[in-house]
Amino acid sequence: MDYLNVNWLAVLLAMIASMALGAAWYMTLSKQWVAATGKTTEQIMAGSGGQATPFIWGAAMQLVMAYFLALFTPAIMGEVTIASAITVGIHVWAGFMLTSMILNHRYQGSPWSLAVIDGGYLLGVMIVQGVVIGLLG
Repeated sequence: MDYLNVNWLAVLLAMIASMALGAAWYMTLSKQWVAATGKTTEQIMAGSGGQATPFIWGAAMQLVMAYFLALFTPAIMGEVTIASAITVGIHVWAGFMLTSMILNHRYQGSPWSLAVIDGGYLLGVMIVQGVVIGLLG
């Protein structure tokens, strides 16, 4: 596998698109998400390392997600199309992202509503990134 043979523009644009999805998702579900964390907004902000820190980490992690989606799609599916990238993204989400998140949330005693909100967002990330990567190949 050639680890540098990805469409870097697609990876970057996929990260930007999924960050935009996150802004819309969590602005819409902000009250429910804060309630599901069991913390106040002030407690969340105090533990986040500053207002920009979560967004910097979010962008970096979503860049990694987009990179691996762009890397895995042709290796698994043989081609990069919208359908193939979304298919790989959904499988990665179901097999690794969702399961890891639920495992962590169960040990942390978090409510299922947090898993639904965060898990739904991560599924959206994989679909949006799959569309962008599939469009740009």
